[in-house]
Amino acid sequence: MVVELSARSRQILEAIIEDYIATAEPVGSSAVARRHAMTFSSATVRNVMANLEEMGLLTSPHTSAGRVPTEKAYRFYVDSLVGLRKITREEKRLLIQRCRQSGAGLPGILKEAGRALSSLSNYMGIVVAPSFTSDIFRQIEFIRIGTRKVLAILVSSNGLVQNRLVDTSDDIPEHELLVMSNYLNDLMQGLTISQARDRILAELNSEKVRFDRMMSRALQISEQAVTTGEEEIFLEGQARILDQPEFSDAARMKEIFQTFEQKGRMLHLLSRCMNADGVQIYIGSETPVSHSAGMSLITSRFTTSNNTIGLLGVIGPTRMGYSSVIPIVDYTSRLVSRLLSEI
Repeated sequence: MVVELSARSRQILEAIIEDYIATAEPVGSSAVARRHAMTFSSATVRNVMANLEEMGLLTSPHTSAGRVPTEKAYRFYVDSLVGLRKITREEKRLLIQRCRQSGAGLPGILKEAGRALSSLSNYMGIVVAPSFTSDIFRQIEFIRIGTRKVLAILVSSNGLVQNRLVDTSDDIPEHELLVMSNYLNDLMQGLTISQARDRILAELNSEKVRFDRMMSRALQISEQAVTTGEEEIFLEGQARILDQPEFSDAARMKEIFQTFEQKGRMLHLLSRCMNADGVQIYIGSETPVSHSAGMSLITSRFTTSNNTIGLLGVIGPTRMGYSSVIPIVDYTSRLVSRLLSEI
């Protein structure tokens, strides 16, 4: 439903939301008139606040004389009122320094980006790495770690690594494992991880493999190693959520942290965010992360040199400093895309 407000109602609603973001305390009419140097009286502000409450934009907690914004109010604020501040030179410097200090390599850049997002926003930073199966295969290596046990190390062109412990039907000496890995590296060169797996399955069914025992064993081991595992997710600054007064309730915190701990569930919930361009803002019940925890999520996609897509953003309370966080998320996604294009 489209919300239509007069200029006066918009001014008062904006003042209430910004006061509540700053203080986490219900906002009264006299405080609004005083803090924002309104040209109209406290009584006028009070009447406007009553109208905003009837429209579902404000609510009265308990018996307090003050009001707090609703999800509907935050959505209107983000869509129509918020003035985005420019990211500062110091914030840019910190982001660049943190992301580059990890050294080249996608995992380090993404982890540091999450930490920097958390540090600058004072909320929780989240980064979803690009799908491993969409990345280009670089190499596979086999290490014998015991009788009939081999560690398969699969590396993508972006530096992502998957380790798989594989059980073999017989004991394979180190020199044979080296021959196998060389064969597979030639076989899968230039393919995506997903295509590499398809090539392995096709080779296993070919006639020539039936008469080459070593080749057959190499393909069987690599079939177990080259899996379509889920993307990696980096969560940084979870403890910062504890600093927010609205999350002092133990049951609420338990719900939030249970969601964060289930990374597979997190990836599933965040999957729809991967399909939208630009900065996306999900408020309260719109947020895929939790159904009732009063959270907001601001995300933006980034791309690698191979044009695979990842996601980064910030999770915090609905009482989030949107004017500051939105430009930080936007700049970070563009920075990460630029850094990854140089790898």
